[in-house]
Amino acid sequence: MAASTVKSLPKSTVELTVTIPWDEVKATYETIFAAVASDTELPGFRKGKAPIDLVKEKIDQKKVYEEVIKEIVPKSYAEALKTNSINPISSPQVTIKSAKENEPWEFTAICAIKPVVKLKNYKEKIAELKKGKVKIYKPGDPPAKEGDNKPSLDELLGALVSETETEVPDILVQDEVNRMLTNLLDQTKKLGLTVEQYLMAKNTTTDKLKGEYTTQAEKNLMLEFALLQVAEEQKIIVTPEDIEAVIAKVEKPEDREAMKKDTYYLAHLIRQQKVIDYLNSL
Repeated sequence: MAASTVKSLPKSTVELTVTIPWDEVKATYETIFAAVASDTELPGFRKGKAPIDLVKEKIDQKKVYEEVIKEIVPKSYAEALKTNSINPISSPQVTIKSAKENEPWEFTAICAIKPVVKLKNYKEKIAELKKGKVKIYKPGDPPAKEGDNKPSLDELLGALVSETETEVPDILVQDEVNRMLTNLLDQTKKLGLTVEQYLMAKNTTTDKLKGEYTTQAEKNLMLEFALLQVAEEQKIIVTPEDIEAVIAKVEKPEDREAMKKDTYYLAHLIRQQKVIDYLNSL
């Protein structure tokens, strides 16, 4: 079994160093090599029946070891997480440190964990916000519309975030920025534009755009953590009945089936809405 150590990094980030014994690497290699060899054809031999030495000469060993890495690293990473009681909230950034034959293999994996989130006086902040929205109507004023005296969703969430203290892990910010850039790339392709043409049209640069995306990503993640903390403190949960009720409202059967396959994300959205409803009720 792989050995592992944990190093705490700033902003709720940890670095795992994992060492895999050569015997374990070798066993994985032999399993993968056997599968490749059984599917290899050499002149004069039936498929999978050629001598091992000849098969090794034909097969690209580098590719075999790449498959070993794909197999053994995720497995060892999962074991290290369990051993060290770590619950990551991001995909790991893996770096192979050593992968030599007849020697233990070593890699590092950096991942984010849930940061400590402190909610300050958000209830008072929202109450003040609502108080400021109250309007005294005079004779001749147009009748009030529903929602006139209520803060907007952006104002409500802004009040919550302004009263939230936490350090958002950089690795999560990077992931969010990359997601936003990928979406931009998809959008520009649909418009028949290159990213360079889009930047010119917006009179901006790649660095400026990344800076804007980084700021937006930090705000998005801060809000996510704030909403999650409110849900935990107020014991706001999502029941199976909540999920079923939302799915039942969807008209198209194929859309309902799609939602059933991703109930975790659906539950996340429902919980967020429940938190927003709670904030509106303050």
